[in-house]
Amino acid sequence: MSGLSVFERLVLAAYGIFLHILQPLLRQKLRRRARHEPEYGFNVAQRFGQYAGSLPQGGFVWLHAVSLGETRAAALLLPALREAFPGMRLLLTHGTATGLVQGRALLQAGDVQAWMPWDTARSTRQFLAHFKPSMGLLMETEVWPQLVQSCRRAGVPLCLLNARMSEKSLYQTLRWKALSGPAYRGLRLVLAQSVPDAQRFLRLGCQDVRVVGNIKFDVAVSDQARQQALLWQSVLAARPVVMLASTRQGEEFLWLQALQSQPARLEKFKALGVLWLLVPRHPQRFDEVHDLLELAQLHSERRSAWGDHEPDPARMAIADAILGDSLGEMQAYYLISRMALLGGSFAPLGGQNLIEAAACACPLVMGPNTFNFSEAAAMAVEQGAAVQVQDMQAALDHVVLALTQPKCLEHAKTAAVQLLKKGQGAVPNHIKALCSMAATKRNGEVA
Repeated sequence: MSGLSVFERLVLAAYGIFLHILQPLLRQKLRRRARHEPEYGFNVAQRFGQYAGSLPQGGFVWLHAVSLGETRAAALLLPALREAFPGMRLLLTHGTATGLVQGRALLQAGDVQAWMPWDTARSTRQFLAHFKPSMGLLMETEVWPQLVQSCRRAGVPLCLLNARMSEKSLYQTLRWKALSGPAYRGLRLVLAQSVPDAQRFLRLGCQDVRVVGNIKFDVAVSDQARQQALLWQSVLAARPVVMLASTRQGEEFLWLQALQSQPARLEKFKALGVLWLLVPRHPQRFDEVHDLLELAQLHSERRSAWGDHEPDPARMAIADAILGDSLGEMQAYYLISRMALLGGSFAPLGGQNLIEAAACACPLVMGPNTFNFSEAAAMAVEQGAAVQVQDMQAALDHVVLALTQPKCLEHAKTAAVQLLKKGQGAVPNHIKALCSMAATKRNGEVA
């Protein structure tokens, strides 16, 4: 572990012992989560650095996308990455079931998908020895101390892509400087979303930090999503659909409370014919949110009940809400919505990615908590594609106002399209930087 102080080495050793002790608890957690999401029970040994089977010769390009949002960002980068590195074989790793499920669609012949190992020296060393990646690409935030040290020892250049770091995360990371210092100093390259992000990474000791933009702005709306939306709109077009997008624990209750606390506000929504669309962020909460709607005596329909068909017109005519209990259809949900309330921003969780809404020209209402996407949120407000309010009650009041002012809503839709165009270009910037790094590595090996 060259370049580390004696204190950092001692802390890393203690950290490794602590994680080793926690392994039985991790196994229990995985068994518990597998009851609702079976993928957590698959290949559990991989979490501890045990990877079975032989592999063809040749190094992988290793891309780690911990969860759903990072995997979607990886999907935008991968076509350009394959073009820049012809014949590459992808090693795609994840930490969550939603990331694993979403990532399956990205694989081609010769590619491999696996779990990221638990961050112990032994597990990470065995992971690298098994796959022998030529480079490691971490999406957005996933930097682990033992993983970085193992990559340094194995000579695997490790890059953080589409990198973001909020002020809150920076403060928390600096509190554990003896661990975060070796981790961030060990990164070969950091490709940051914005100047403020880059400045925070420099404070953490990263050596090569470049501002290249946010990959998620390079999203395109798929033909499948457009066709799906057209099918649904053949029935739903008569009513304004307002979505609660990627909601987190407790936000649906805040919405119900604000909706039902003032009879006058509730009557306005009924008069407007609003049809609510609730899309929880995590699939294990689908049944919980459905039960909440039933308890509130709202007539709800589940998207999963429609299958490949259009929703039943008679049932939708009397429905109060739709539960978006499906994966991979967020674009179609945004396309049918007049506007959306951004999940994660009404609870103190930092918000969710708002760029996909802009791609679908869907205006947003955000709560006060957008610290995970502060730059994108500020751009959206400045451009007029979103408004930010203090609480759920103010959000619902804004929805009423916007739905009764069609010109303002159209202006917000146009602003969303402009916001997307303004932020595009990060994918080619990433590829240029990675090709430069790879060329430098090759020249160093020749020398």
